Amino acid sequence: MFRRLKNCHNVEDLRLLAKQRLPGPIFHYIDGAADDEVTYRRNTASFEECDLVPNVLAGVEDVDMSVTVMGQKLAMPLFCSPTALQRLFHRDGERAVARAAENFGTMFGVSALGTVSLAEIGAMISTPKLFQFYYHKDRGLNDAMVERAQAAGFNALALTVDTITGGNRERDLYTGFTSPPKLTLASLMSFAMHPGWALGYFFSERFQLAELKDFVQQGSNVAVSVGEYFAAMLDQSMDWTDAEALRAKWAGPFCLKGIMSVADAKKAIDIGADAIMVSNHGGRQLDGSRSPFDQIAEIADAVGDDIEIICDGGIRRGTHVLKALAAGAKACSGGRMYLYALAAAGQPGVERALGNMRSEIERGMKLAGVTAVDQLTRDMLRYR
Repeated sequence: MFRRLKNCHNVEDLRLLAKQRLPGPIFHYIDGAADDEVTYRRNTASFEECDLVPNVLAGVEDVDMSVTVMGQKLAMPLFCSPTALQRLFHRDGERAVARAAENFGTMFGVSALGTVSLAEIGAMISTPKLFQFYYHKDRGLNDAMVERAQAAGFNALALTVDTITGGNRERDLYTGFTSPPKLTLASLMSFAMHPGWALGYFFSERFQLAELKDFVQQGSNVAVSVGEYFAAMLDQSMDWTDAEALRAKWAGPFCLKGIMSVADAKKAIDIGADAIMVSNHGGRQLDGSRSPFDQIAEIADAVGDDIEIICDGGIRRGTHVLKALAAGAKACSGGRMYLYALAAAGQPGVERALGNMRSEIERGMKLAGVTAVDQLTRDMLRYR
């Protein structure tokens, strides 16, 4: 494993290693997106439609990659976006990602559909922690999640606003992916062909959604797809009034995850949000929508002085981070870029992914002729 991991120099290398290790349905859950996956592909392709214009002779022996996001100092301008079901991908799940993020001095986003409790993660690491909140029909569950995140010392809360219903994730329909996995003849054959994963899943602690199991059976004891969970359990009547009320309950920095328009960015400011994650949920919700990077400059021009902007989605290279920052983002976040690594090799895999990205960001800054991230400006970009 470690010899192969050593040869993983980019996200695609880690993706291929994860594909070898995971049963098909679980790999395609990470790798797939909605409908024709147009937006999923566009999220990364959009960066290739923009060029960097470097400067030289800038004295770049020492560079400062740090940023402050939602009041939290990060050692680099990239953090681990919250993602669900992590112990399906590796037995250590969120524990591995938390430790890796701490080792790199960056923020770890934890999903409400996580598989390790907020209390355990809060006690495990001292570096910045973001809790991703899904607005459920069960108000008691909503209140409990806020209280638990605050008690566990989470630094910020992000309300996800782009999952009012589940996206049409056709790969999951073809493969029969559910949480927890259904035991069928086909799935058992796939598990048998991936014994390393199977031993980790079946002989470690029981899989469950740590913060939801006391309130709902779906996802822990009753097998459902993520799309089915969103459609059945989340409150489709959620509106700006609900978001404002949640903001009032949370005693700390508050973020909206899934903002894509200038109009919604302005409303986020009106309800007191400190940050927005410009995101289309990794192309897993509304196919045919814009990429986050394509919206950064427009949103930054409108509200960049009034709210922090995070570019979430499509990040596969350090230069993608530089382009997003130059366009007006304060920081970037990504999910697949570390989930492949988690599936490939657990904590060492996530550290490999973050180490690769950190090296690329530092190298890219030096080659672009900047010594601090705030020197990345719009005049260094040219759009094709």
